[in-house]
Amino acid sequence: MVDLAGFRNAMALLGGAVSVITTDGPAGRYGFTASAVCSVTDQPPTLLVCMNRSSHANVHFKTNGVLAVNVLTAEHQDISGVFANREMNAEQRFASAQWHTMESGAPLLDESLVSFDCRIAQAHEVGSHTIFYCEILDLRMGASQEGLVYFNRAYHRLSNAC
Repeated sequence: MVDLAGFRNAMALLGGAVSVITTDGPAGRYGFTASAVCSVTDQPPTLLVCMNRSSHANVHFKTNGVLAVNVLTAEHQDISGVFANREMNAEQRFASAQWHTMESGAPLLDESLVSFDCRIAQAHEVGSHTIFYCEILDLRMGASQEGLVYFNRAYHRLSNAC
């Protein structure tokens, strides 16, 4: 069996884009910060999002059945912190930025690097997490040229400038 601390330290070296995952619908508006997002397939365009099952928002995402993946720009490190802060309620979190909606009704961050508007097609429970398989209904590309990634337990900027 792999040592838990060793596994976590190894996973810290697997860099990932930082996103704020949001939902809205009958169960209300919720959001959280995640780096566990990746492409599944392009036919149909599908992403997966991992969320801790112990999160108070987990049941609300399942009930709403929709979500948005808002990939953060380098300038959004503060928003990442806001949506990771367990002391703040949903109203306080969403007041930290400007939002709009598309087909699903999930909040999309106005100045995100890219936002994916999604319907949750499936959800599976694996260990401590729920894996949401999300069919992309629409997307919106932002103007920023710098992304925010989390690597080795710290934020870093990525730029496509040569």
